[in-house]
Amino acid sequence: MPLKAFRGPKVWLWRWRRNPLKRRADVVEAWVLLGAWLLTVMAGISSGLVAAESVEHGLARERAAWRPVVAHVVGRAPGRSPVHRHASAGERVWAKVGWTVADGSTHTGQVRVEPGSKAGTPVTVWTDPQGRLVDRPASASEAAFRGTLIGCLVGVSAAAVPFAVGLALRGRLERRRMHAWDTEWARLGPQWGRMV
Repeated sequence: MPLKAFRGPKVWLWRWRRNPLKRRADVVEAWVLLGAWLLTVMAGISSGLVAAESVEHGLARERAAWRPVVAHVVGRAPGRSPVHRHASAGERVWAKVGWTVADGSTHTGQVRVEPGSKAGTPVTVWTDPQGRLVDRPASASEAAFRGTLIGCLVGVSAAAVPFAVGLALRGRLERRRMHAWDTEWARLGPQWGRMV
């Protein structure tokens, strides 16, 4: 016999309806489920929005602070120039470059340049306000995408905590209810044999 036929039809919100057979455990389980779902939704949405806003704000600060600077290759870059051989457009080698920041101080660092670049070849690099090398900052659309992606991941992760706690509480309530039924059956079950 299928389990659904044994249990009967599913009735929505049965724990909230008036019923003389409703036990205290049913009401407690209903409130636990409601609380777990509300906390799951609220934790997921709020933490996801906060994380997305934080990421987008941080990337906007980088966009505002980081500046492109023209640097010059200090020595000849290793490799042969792409003109002399068939190199892919994305092939680059590490070379030492130097640049001057707004306060007049000079800096050096390693960046990727075209193979075989001669000394003095200009290269655009990005620097922070202290003149240190940084990556190109994310555009507004890239920042929105990153913020959305990280917000979704953080939201799902944060929502998993109250969801798992709610499942654990529900499982504990279910085990407790089954134990109570076993106790009642042990007490009343033998009396049924005398009625028949």
